[in-house]
Amino acid sequence: MRPTETGEPCSGRAEGVYTWEEVKSHCSRNDQWLVINRKVYNITQWAKRHPGGSRVISHYAGEDATEAFIAFHPDLKFVQKFLKPLLIGELAATEPNQDPNKNAAIIRDFSNLREQVEKDGLFRTQPLFFCLHLGHIVLLDALAWLMVWFYGTSWTLTLLCATMLAIAQSQAGWLQHDFGHLSVFRNSRWNHLAHKFIIGHLKGASACWWNHRHFQHHAKPNIFRKDPDVNMLNVFVVGAVQPVEYGIKKIKHMPYNRQHQYFYLLGPPLLIPVYFLYQIMQTMFSRREWGDLAWSMSYYLRYFFYNIWLLVSYCSECSRFLESHWFVWVTQMSHLPMDIDYEKHQDWLSMQLQATCNIEQSFFNDWFSGHLNFQIEHHLFPTMPRHNYHRVAPQVHELCKKHGIPYEVKTLWRGLTDVVSSLRTSGELWLDAYLHK
Repeated sequence: MRPTETGEPCSGRAEGVYTWEEVKSHCSRNDQWLVINRKVYNITQWAKRHPGGSRVISHYAGEDATEAFIAFHPDLKFVQKFLKPLLIGELAATEPNQDPNKNAAIIRDFSNLREQVEKDGLFRTQPLFFCLHLGHIVLLDALAWLMVWFYGTSWTLTLLCATMLAIAQSQAGWLQHDFGHLSVFRNSRWNHLAHKFIIGHLKGASACWWNHRHFQHHAKPNIFRKDPDVNMLNVFVVGAVQPVEYGIKKIKHMPYNRQHQYFYLLGPPLLIPVYFLYQIMQTMFSRREWGDLAWSMSYYLRYFFYNIWLLVSYCSECSRFLESHWFVWVTQMSHLPMDIDYEKHQDWLSMQLQATCNIEQSFFNDWFSGHLNFQIEHHLFPTMPRHNYHRVAPQVHELCKKHGIPYEVKTLWRGLTDVVSSLRTSGELWLDAYLHK
């Protein structure tokens, strides 16, 4: 039999030919196979060198990764060269193209939709859109500093400065998100460079940290143990499954039946200024990402170019506090009220639609959320420029209607209130299980 990349013999019934059962058996940390377009690859060693992080690719160990592979990589021909050394065989002719528990009709129709979207040019960028977006961020940032520099340090001006910086920081967050998803330039290197500049120099964060965390969220949204965004560190219980598990096991790290109340104190105010800041610093030092550290330090060094750097620093920290509220509400209103569960091995369309919902389109909603009010379309086509989401949305809606998949669109107000109501519901489920099961 032909050896695998780790030197161990393959277990196929014929050389280089495998069944889905055999592929599924290679899903441990030290033995990982996956399938892309019926080809079987051993990614055990490659996972450690994967540019998007080892975890995101490992989440697909033992299953078909074709849809995720296409969704994440805008230049498929370029990444194919990395796959060739990992190839160990293919699926047997009698095996289906996808995992047996995935819907073949949905996969086929979504593939056809993607081909049509590509033909319609919806993956092409409008450079002026992103230039104007960056321009209004730089303008707000500069005006905030100049106001303090020229007009003094009154409380009114300080608050106005902090608000302008919060707007600039939030909008920079949406812009770095665009570059991080490789959705602006055709050349990935330019996307990576712009991403490092915006998230590092303009925001003081780390591109490596963002990539490794955010791509996991997209690969397996709202899936416990795979999506870091639903790892609440025992501070909250979310969804309908976890609260009952905690209740039955009598786990009470917090009074979860009150989590919809203490969310206002521990969620929006602390996520960016405390938790993310700690994670970012830990990632840069533990992974020795000295380039990211240099970009991040350039953000803080800007303060020392001002004679009033203490006040500027104060305004900046206030802006982080405001930005944190903005970020939490926008990102959670499309995910937290949706289905949160363990791995179900669903097809790409079904998995993403169960974990996401949209917010109504308007000029304000588009700007306020960085077009993440089209969360469904963003998750289905993560490399698509955001100014095209509204163009593909009707086609996605029709496809969902055809297959009976719920396509949920909410008002902004309902999206925000659903965050709290979902926490209240999860807390009640925990309390009932805790007391009666």
